[in-house]
Amino acid sequence: MSSDYIIRGTAADGQIRFFCATTRELVERARQIHNMSPVATAALGRTLTAAAMMGAMLKGEDDLFTINIKGDGPINGITVTADSMSRVKGFVGNPDVMLPASDAGKLDVGGAVGHDGLLQVIRDTGLKEPYVGETRLISGEIAEDLTAYFAISEQVPSAVALGVLMNKDNTVRRAGGFIIQVLPGASDEVISKLEQKLTEVTHVTELLDEGMTPEEFAEYIMAGMDPEIMDTLSTEYHCNCSRERVSKAVMSVGKKELEQMINDGKEIEVNCHFCGSKYVFTVDELKEMLEKSAS
Repeated sequence: MSSDYIIRGTAADGQIRFFCATTRELVERARQIHNMSPVATAALGRTLTAAAMMGAMLKGEDDLFTINIKGDGPINGITVTADSMSRVKGFVGNPDVMLPASDAGKLDVGGAVGHDGLLQVIRDTGLKEPYVGETRLISGEIAEDLTAYFAISEQVPSAVALGVLMNKDNTVRRAGGFIIQVLPGASDEVISKLEQKLTEVTHVTELLDEGMTPEEFAEYIMAGMDPEIMDTLSTEYHCNCSRERVSKAVMSVGKKELEQMINDGKEIEVNCHFCGSKYVFTVDELKEMLEKSAS
């Protein structure tokens, strides 16, 4: 059983809603799967943490969403998906990216992601067309970019803080964060009280390093605003790939491409981007797929 979890709740008599998470295990799992450098682990880990909390915002059981971050930095993009049970998976374009520390002595996630580019959220709620929200990157540091996304694309004033702390042996020491959102009708007094408190939270990694739990995050940030926890949800790194799903993806390349693969006379290997699983299909299996796709 994973020790990663999210709390969801409200404060200030329902004028604020919040999500706080601890995600060390799932970020470490991602690091192991993709064999990532420290800065790549921090970039993907922050995005996975945010996605886990955003998964807790989904209403429908089968709802899914994807975060795509496409910047001009050497990490070459980040893709993360989450479902309504806060199960997440993701990958980066270049897991080996190495950069010197930032001026503040931190892992330079902004430099790895890049400052020029787009953050895209694709929400699939079972309708014919998924909802796509897109904003320009602010800093590439992930949290600021998601804060801008919520304000511009969803018009919900939000504060997003995300942190991943590494050990010297490149394993994940701490990971977590919070998303706090001001709901319609919130009073100016509540908003200014929250803003004042948030100015005191300089680096979420420092709070994580102190061993703060999600509950303590909520108490600390919303002190005097009576935070009330409504739910505690488990979260994990989970890939739902299977041989059947991958064979459907291979079939979807089209008749011409399948014929070409068969004519090559060699088995093909397909790797899952999210978990690294390898699926091998023989020429006979490719022929079966061709028959199925033709029928």
